[in-house]
Amino acid sequence: MRRASGVVRSPFVASFDSLSFITDYGLEDGFVAACHGVAARIAPAARVIDITHLVQPGDVRRGAAVLAQTIPYLPPAVHVAVVDPGVGTARRGVAVKAGDSILVGPDNGLLSWAIDAKGGADQAFQLTNGDLWLHPVSPTFHGRDIFMPVAAHLAAGTDLSLAGDEIDLADLVTLPAPTSRVRDGEAEGEVMSVDRFGNVQLSIVAADVGRLGVGFGSPLVVRTGRRQLTVPFVETFAAAAPGEIVAFTDSAGLISLAVNAGDAAQQLGLPPGAHVRLSAAHPS
Repeated sequence: MRRASGVVRSPFVASFDSLSFITDYGLEDGFVAACHGVAARIAPAARVIDITHLVQPGDVRRGAAVLAQTIPYLPPAVHVAVVDPGVGTARRGVAVKAGDSILVGPDNGLLSWAIDAKGGADQAFQLTNGDLWLHPVSPTFHGRDIFMPVAAHLAAGTDLSLAGDEIDLADLVTLPAPTSRVRDGEAEGEVMSVDRFGNVQLSIVAADVGRLGVGFGSPLVVRTGRRQLTVPFVETFAAAAPGEIVAFTDSAGLISLAVNAGDAAQQLGLPPGAHVRLSAAHPS
């Protein structure tokens, strides 16, 4: 196999007890089960941890955020991620060693935030070794025919270098880092993702709100475009009355907006990527 930049590295050979799996396949069809079956036939000793299969179709950013926020709590594993609107095109599949794990999926930025969460990439290989694939390969189902079989072989102890050609780490596709900064008395960020409850997760960390002098029980000014509203900053959205909009620190340590017993994303009209500014409310 070709080595990137002429650098010869020692092989990375390890077996894993676990595979993790995240997709936008949904649960109405047999897509997830087919991938589970492939894993069970190749690496029967490896358990599969399903992160979610309810990522909105083609929403690479949402898949990247969920994977990155979940992966610190998972054991060392081969992590398979498939949110792949470019399936069947020239986009490449990759296997990336990061810390104590390997991430397998399309090279479209989906893996990038999780790679950062694992401390950065150590090695990366383009999935060019067809001996590890299922055949025939469907042009629309690389999760079943390429990503999961490669991952299962790696979990069973196949040398990572046998996945294909090594590529330069600088060539991996990465998603832009979410905006997050504090300036002029405001914490600025963007909508990272929206969960199934309609809670709006921002890229603003709780510590930045604390730098503004806002604590639990304090009012917080939220500005989105031309809209401005003042909401309470609470420990949990259940501390508010039904229908009330609140800000709270979510389980990832980020500020989120929620409506108790409601849908904040719908009510506020905040899609992923929308710009948001937070500041302390000052007495008039």
